[in-house]
Amino acid sequence: MNLQKNQEYIVDIIDNGFEGEGIAKIDGFTIFIPGAIKGEKVRILIVKVLSSHAFGKLLEILEASKYRQEVDCSTYKRCGGCNLRHIKYEETLKMKQNAVQSLVNKTLKNKLQVQETIGMDNPYHYRNKAQYPVGIDKKGEPVIGVFANRTHEVIPIEKCLIQNPKSEEIAKFILDFIKKEHISVYNEETRKGLFRHIVIKVGIKTGEIMCILVINGKTIPKEEILIKNLVENFPQIKTIVKNINTKNTNVILGQENINIYGNGHIEDILGEYKFKISPLSFYQVNPIQAEKLYELGVKMAEISKEDTVFDLYCGIGTISIFMAKYAKKVYGVEIVEDAIKDAKENAKLNNVTNTEFFAGDAEIVLDELINQKKVIPDIVMFDPPRKGLAKNSINDILSIKPKKIVYISCNPATLVRDLAESESLYEVKSIVPVDMFPFTSHVEVCALLELKKCRPLLNLLAFKIR
Repeated sequence: MNLQKNQEYIVDIIDNGFEGEGIAKIDGFTIFIPGAIKGEKVRILIVKVLSSHAFGKLLEILEASKYRQEVDCSTYKRCGGCNLRHIKYEETLKMKQNAVQSLVNKTLKNKLQVQETIGMDNPYHYRNKAQYPVGIDKKGEPVIGVFANRTHEVIPIEKCLIQNPKSEEIAKFILDFIKKEHISVYNEETRKGLFRHIVIKVGIKTGEIMCILVINGKTIPKEEILIKNLVENFPQIKTIVKNINTKNTNVILGQENINIYGNGHIEDILGEYKFKISPLSFYQVNPIQAEKLYELGVKMAEISKEDTVFDLYCGIGTISIFMAKYAKKVYGVEIVEDAIKDAKENAKLNNVTNTEFFAGDAEIVLDELINQKKVIPDIVMFDPPRKGLAKNSINDILSIKPKKIVYISCNPATLVRDLAESESLYEVKSIVPVDMFPFTSHVEVCALLELKKCRPLLNLLAFKIR
């Protein structure tokens, strides 16, 4: 292959990859070009060449796609947060559907048609949680914003089109206080300095706001003045929390929270239910789409009053409570103890009495429920982290053969991998992408599996051998 770094080429974009990047071929050799769209002719610079593929930089668009649009964000290219912002929204939904379909075609025996992506009516300002790193700019001044793509350089942002405007307003107010009072900012290299992050959580339907101040220490200079000024200027703030993070880590939040105003939580409404949200508990950052996702999962499951349901990776109990209305009993499992505390309180808050929640690793608790407590579910709901399900969890579920499995995933690659593991006993009935993060390459997927009524003898033998 004569392709070399720093050479320029004119290429046709034949497809888009899973991250939204354009794909071209030069003498059969694959080139990935961020920012290019299928159907375009572009001039590129080769920036990296590997044995199996190369990466190109988009220099000039010679023939633009009809789906290309003007980017409405000044920091779009450096931030990398909304990597599909140059593409019309409806087309991004089709791209996500196609990306999931490609994984299905490559991995599953049942090449079922992936349904259309469920999008948003208004795909702007949808995030209810903002995490602003605090850094120092080139002039030596404190700054907040987002990390530059693939770096820890903080890019100042004047206006973000996916964050709640109130989050930005509060974060900038805190930054002004940091500047005015000459409060130090954390330096990753020296591990000195106080302020690390400002995290804002907003109850989209209640309007309640939580302000989390992530610091490398225990105290904030003139803390009482900061609290007084925040509450006076932003009466929607219901609680302010100091989060202590003194570790040398990329993890934003530490494990210690100190309430300095309010009771340490806010509430929001999802569907017909009210939920308590704490600093460390997981709550979908796009509640408008989360409502659609959970309603889809409940609809797929077709739960009856005779059904026992397992909800693994249940978070603060959102989907458990959604399902409890239709089920005999719901068992929720989550590794974060604070989330389980919230889940139990959320059940009480909504007068839901047929749920039981367990704190612990899903793999271990699942084994205890099935093999020690002899609780056999009729329906299992999964919503695991990006790495997907542990092998033992899959085997435990396959061994008890629930009639239906609803698998919600934030990573289609691991979802399809896990579905393939289940195909000997289960039929994948439907796969529906849901756009939780508009203008990004991320996509949530909800899949339904049903136990096969007539399983071939070879499949049964294969399962017993495994």
